[in-house]
Amino acid sequence: MIDESLQQWFEHTESLVSALIEDGSNEEVHHTIEHHFSSADFEQLEKAAVSAFKMGFEIEEPEEAELEDGSKVFAFDIITEQPLDEDILKDEAKSMFELAKQCKVDYDGWGTYFEE
Repeated sequence: MIDESLQQWFEHTESLVSALIEDGSNEEVHHTIEHHFSSADFEQLEKAAVSAFKMGFEIEEPEEAELEDGSKVFAFDIITEQPLDEDILKDEAKSMFELAKQCKVDYDGWGTYFEE
């Protein structure tokens, strides 16, 4: 049985890949994928970033952001280069989801850019 939250990220992946292809993004090139992680606890987020780095992932520097309600959250991205392939991106999203769960931070999904 797939975790309900993970299932939502799978659906996000299907929707995003479909939208990119429909808009004409080049399926033949790798896309820069940004996986988003966040936590209200900076130390916990930092531990997750260190774990990801030790696993060989390229990580962005953690940043602080203010939410609409005025509360603070800390976030960082893991950057990968992948083909625009649902199966590959679902596998990667699952790995990122599990990393976040293991490190007790939030996985906020992934995004990418249109490629010519």
